[in-house]
Amino acid sequence: MHDTAAPLAGYMTKPSVALADYPTLVGTEVGVSDWISLDQGMIDRFADLTGDRQFIHVDPAAAARTPLGGTVAHGFLTLSLLGALGPQIIPPVAGTVMGFNYGFNRLRFVAPVRSGRRVRARLILSAFEPKGAGQYLSTFAVTVEIEGESKPALLADWLTLSVLAPG
Repeated sequence: MHDTAAPLAGYMTKPSVALADYPTLVGTEVGVSDWISLDQGMIDRFADLTGDRQFIHVDPAAAARTPLGGTVAHGFLTLSLLGALGPQIIPPVAGTVMGFNYGFNRLRFVAPVRSGRRVRARLILSAFEPKGAGQYLSTFAVTVEIEGESKPALLADWLTLSVLAPG
């Protein structure tokens, strides 16, 4: 039932699941990622790359005087981590040669991630459907948890597209 998707080797870390078996995963948690630390250096680099240098992200002294009590990661930085955390969790469809981010149906930034905190992603496969010849759309209910906090950093419905090898 499971095999390794050679074209994605080194990127996707989960064993692949046969196309016929993938729909049986709908409604189940497919996994939880490793924790990743969002330290001030990462936040500053993201600010430099995006040009979003709002003080709550990059000025510890000014941010300390706000109700946040210090700097926080950009919501979009937290969201962008799904590109690294997803491959740890998502089992590819057997025969997948390419995978794409397809977008989000819903996205909410629920709680700020304070500098130095750790986050991880938890994914539930909520839908799986054919999208075209050799293409399958997966929808994942994503929760990005903040270590030691009851509220998550974000909740989202993440869509990914799997493109299978012809034949």
